[in-house]
Amino acid sequence: MTHGIRRLLTAVVVAVAVAVGVCACGANNQVVPPVIVNLMSIDGTTVEVSVGGSVDLTGDDKTFTDWNAKIADPSIVEFLPGRDDGSAQFNPGLHALQKGSTEVFLTNSSSEASVMFTVTVTPKTSGY
Repeated sequence: MTHGIRRLLTAVVVAVAVAVGVCACGANNQVVPPVIVNLMSIDGTTVEVSVGGSVDLTGDDKTFTDWNAKIADPSIVEFLPGRDDGSAQFNPGLHALQKGSTEVFLTNSSSEASVMFTVTVTPKTSGY
């Protein structure tokens, strides 16, 4: 191998090592993955999510924008309505605001479906 190629390979290896090191430094700031639950099977259950996390409400591909929520204690979780921005579709969901437990009642204005369940928000887990 020529001296110039060795220098180039060494520079690439160093750049990759630095990039990996930078990524590892931010590991404690990872985004918490959402808790994914199906609207058709959530009725009567309890969903657990950590503070700052979210609940992705799946299972309704047709009327996902028509779900509304009544939350017994809105200081625990907030409702995020489903939406379609023209380039992507977003399921309805919940965002965990603080530790606690609350009842959630969801209704769909198009299909007239409804579900009721409990959300328990736990403290943030270490590593997130």
